[in-house]
Amino acid sequence: MDSELADIAVQLYTGSPTDFVTARNSRAARTADPVLAARIRGLKKPSVAAWVVNVFAHERAAQLAEALELAEELREAQADLDARALAQLGRDRRALTNRLAADAADLAEARGQRITSSTRDAVQQTISAAFFDPTAAAAVASARLVRELEPAGAFADIADSIVGGGAPDAPAVVAKPLDEVTARRKRRDAERAVRDAESAHDRVAREATRADRALRDAVLHVDELTRREQELESELAKVRVDAKRARGDAEKAEIEQEALAHRMRDADDDLRAAKDALDRLAGDGKGPPPQ
Repeated sequence: MDSELADIAVQLYTGSPTDFVTARNSRAARTADPVLAARIRGLKKPSVAAWVVNVFAHERAAQLAEALELAEELREAQADLDARALAQLGRDRRALTNRLAADAADLAEARGQRITSSTRDAVQQTISAAFFDPTAAAAVASARLVRELEPAGAFADIADSIVGGGAPDAPAVVAKPLDEVTARRKRRDAERAVRDAESAHDRVAREATRADRALRDAVLHVDELTRREQELESELAKVRVDAKRARGDAEKAEIEQEALAHRMRDADDDLRAAKDALDRLAGDGKGPPPQ
């Protein structure tokens, strides 16, 4: 990339947006190198949202670099996060995006530029895109953005078209000492271990609660069955007494019935003998037996 062209582009893209074309042509006219002059004339006028982002990137470079570095760390960390942590990460990222977009709009308005709500939204989306894509981050940090960016876009193949003055360099990132990188990795591992342990603890606690409830229900069921068993045993003892008494009564009735049967047979015999005697007497007499 031509550093001189990039420097000129930064000056133009962070200058007054209404005077961009005049300033660009004037700068090209003052350039002795015809090739460079032609490339300057080829710089496209930025949209208002892109200009707002360029001004912020130029004048708040340290603040933007810190935010982009944080976004990079969040991209690295999110693979290790659970659903709850990812949701919190999303909220934190949106809050940071909103804050940076508001600061950028305030900075632009301080320069006398009227910023509409649609422009603010475009600025916010552009900064959000920089948080998700490294090429977008480089374009935003270059302060040479030509147009606003979509958060869900892919920018690796169109880097030349979204900035003026050549493809952007990757944002400068302060190298972390090796021990700090190792410490951060260990901290992430430790945090993941804590989350895993908390999940396991919660799972065991839920299982223990279910086991306590099952034990309580089982004890109540045993108590109920024991009470019912005692009631049935008491009823069975009473039934046994009643059955013994009934068997005694049945035996007595059976003995009495046998005795009566003997008496009945004796009575039958006596009746037949009496009738036979009467019949014999009637046969020996002359005439019918007396009435």
